[in-house]
Amino acid sequence: MPSSRDLIRPPVHKVLTKLTLPMILGIIAVLSVSLIDTYFVSQLGTEHLAALSFSFPVTMSISSLAIGLGVGAASAVSRAVGANNKEQAKRLSTDSLLLGIAVVMVVAVVGYLYVEPLLSLLGASNEVLALGARYMRIWFISVPFLVVPMIANALIRSVGDAFWPSLVMIGSALINIISTPILIFGWGVIPAFNIEGAALGTLFAQVLTLFASLAILIIRERLLSFHLPSQGDLIASWRTLLSIAVPAAAGNMVNPLCIAIVTAIIAWFGEKSVAAFGLATRIEFFAVIPMLALSSAIGPLAGQNWGANQVQRVIEGLKISYWVCIVWAAVLSVLLWFAAPSIITAFSSDSEVTNEALLYLRIIPISVWGYGIVIVAAAAFNSIGKAKVGLGYYIVRSAIFYVPLSWLGAIYTQIDYVFIGIALANVLSGLAIGFYSIWWLKRLHRLNLLA
Repeated sequence: MPSSRDLIRPPVHKVLTKLTLPMILGIIAVLSVSLIDTYFVSQLGTEHLAALSFSFPVTMSISSLAIGLGVGAASAVSRAVGANNKEQAKRLSTDSLLLGIAVVMVVAVVGYLYVEPLLSLLGASNEVLALGARYMRIWFISVPFLVVPMIANALIRSVGDAFWPSLVMIGSALINIISTPILIFGWGVIPAFNIEGAALGTLFAQVLTLFASLAILIIRERLLSFHLPSQGDLIASWRTLLSIAVPAAAGNMVNPLCIAIVTAIIAWFGEKSVAAFGLATRIEFFAVIPMLALSSAIGPLAGQNWGANQVQRVIEGLKISYWVCIVWAAVLSVLLWFAAPSIITAFSSDSEVTNEALLYLRIIPISVWGYGIVIVAAAAFNSIGKAKVGLGYYIVRSAIFYVPLSWLGAIYTQIDYVFIGIALANVLSGLAIGFYSIWWLKRLHRLNLLA
């Protein structure tokens, strides 16, 4: 009988369901933190909300770097597990955490020192720039506590366990949600930290997450080795990991970097438009949770089956995932058409901000299936060791379609044309990548059969 973590023999749809459902809850918890931060910061004023919106592309870029490192680790480890090489899986897991620590310390220091020039480059100025810098300095201190748990959780998922990573994510989110309003507005002897309180709440939750995820990795999964490798073995291991992690991290950073460019484009319309865009995209990220969970689930499935030379199961997993994205986008567009006004007004009372945010959520949701196909396809190709192809998918969607079409929309000096450009980018990239990814895998499968 297959074990509960076997991803090679059970029906593909059951494997995807087993891996996706826990991650939906975990991702809901994580993204709810962003919404909660946005809600409470918005109570401080429009300038505070705009400052948080300018920080969003930066925080997403760093988070994407962490995701990329985790993807590289999970890709190598899942394929080692699929090939039944347990010792190699343990060695790669350990070395990936060492690599993550080395990289993140550099990023945290550089980000802390250059936070104001970075936010200025995005278009922040005056009071908004000062508020954003206050928030981001504390956030950069928390970066090491963000990255290491993300890599650890990716490693746990790579062996077919989605329950414990999602439980850690939920616990971290609950701590963050409880502590954030207390730290922003003050409570009892705890002073009000203003916008810095949102960053402090994140820091506190991530410190606890670090210890929880490492405990699971060491005690339950036994995926870490406490024997230091030789310098040659460590370099060889890091080379293997970086061959996936670098393009995977670059791919995950393409989207937030392009969001940063589009944020700068939208800044042409004023700070209220930036606030509206930041609010709407946070709600959008929350709404596409099932597709984000699918992208987390397809990785272990694709990696282990690729390691076991089961290419047809990878193809089947992608097809199922693509149809789920299409169905969810249809459901989502209906839900947000009716619910968006109530959701938006809970975050802002400024009529210009709410009207533009509502316009975004009326135009974009029907097209998000294309974005879902892109992230699912990229996750699958990263996991099978084809991270450069996964990077290409992100470049096609974000750099070739998303930014140029948004810029063309802005030329008409109306914000709704920018949103239409974003929707077209989702549709065109989804069609192109959806068909190409299946064709590529089928072609490879036929070649393997002929061989």
